[in-house]
Amino acid sequence: MFELDKVFQTVYFWLEGWFTRLSIPRVWLDLLSMLLVFAVILGFITVAVLFLVWWERKVSAHMQVRFGPMRTGWHGWRQTIIDAIKLIQKEDIIPLKVDKPVFVIAPLVVFVSALLVYVCIPFGRGLIVRDLNIGILYILAITTFTVVSLLMAGWSSNNKWSLLGGLRSAAQIVSYEVPLTLSVLGVVLLAQSLSMVEIVKSQVHFWDWYIVRQPIGFLVYLTAAVAEVNRTPFDIPEAEQELVAGYNTEYSGMKFAMFFLAEYTNLFTISAVVTTLFLGGWHGPWLPSWIWFLIKTFGIIFVIMWFRWTYPRIRVDQLMEFAWKFLLPLAFLNLILTGLFA
Repeated sequence: MFELDKVFQTVYFWLEGWFTRLSIPRVWLDLLSMLLVFAVILGFITVAVLFLVWWERKVSAHMQVRFGPMRTGWHGWRQTIIDAIKLIQKEDIIPLKVDKPVFVIAPLVVFVSALLVYVCIPFGRGLIVRDLNIGILYILAITTFTVVSLLMAGWSSNNKWSLLGGLRSAAQIVSYEVPLTLSVLGVVLLAQSLSMVEIVKSQVHFWDWYIVRQPIGFLVYLTAAVAEVNRTPFDIPEAEQELVAGYNTEYSGMKFAMFFLAEYTNLFTISAVVTTLFLGGWHGPWLPSWIWFLIKTFGIIFVIMWFRWTYPRIRVDQLMEFAWKFLLPLAFLNLILTGLFA
């Protein structure tokens, strides 16, 4: 059976042999390995985002009983590639009165923080960059940098709509981070580990999956995670009817593309984390482990897209009340029940 981890091990041992024969210090092999892993992750994210943009267009089209992109390639598969090329070629305009250093750095912060999460996501058996013993805490910590970048973008734009979008985003992410973290603690209690690999290993059989043992935690996490990535019905920070485009109103060209790329990267991230924590990760019969992981992850992504084209956007006050008055008590209840009966 084809397993990617064996391919990576073969490549590493081949490079190690060359470096040994040429008497090159081991540190250069480690640096080269890190660069290769970074290139693989970046390439995967780029292809995955292009696919997700095309897929969302088709999902929304079918839900609204229309065709969607059809004229460029089979079912319009080349349309997203053309859009990406267009964004790369567009002029990068920086308004006159922005805080230029912060304005320029903000897109980099949001994209780098989205990229760093992939260090400890187990894509399959043996397919993980680094199995940290505090893996889930690392993911929770890194994803909070998103709020910093959106605040930077809103404040530095010198635009009241951008500032309101940034502040809304900060309030939303900070609020929903609390029930999200509490929902994860239930899984940690059952798995007795913070390692993402150990959490997957504790879910060998279907009846061991934490979606069965933690249904409330699963629903709380999925709802809070959708709010974390500013997806409908929680896309308040970039509400077009109210804020033009929110925190990214003044951005164009590749800077806008980096916000867009980070959004879909985070969409894949939260779905991958849901798969790892609640759906048994890479476990499944017959198929290679990484294929099972991708099947489950894309299934969650489809559900999140389904949300977007089904539910209307809620108001700001409803958004905050839902987090503090409903999700937070529910998350605490789930944690208490887990502690009592685990």
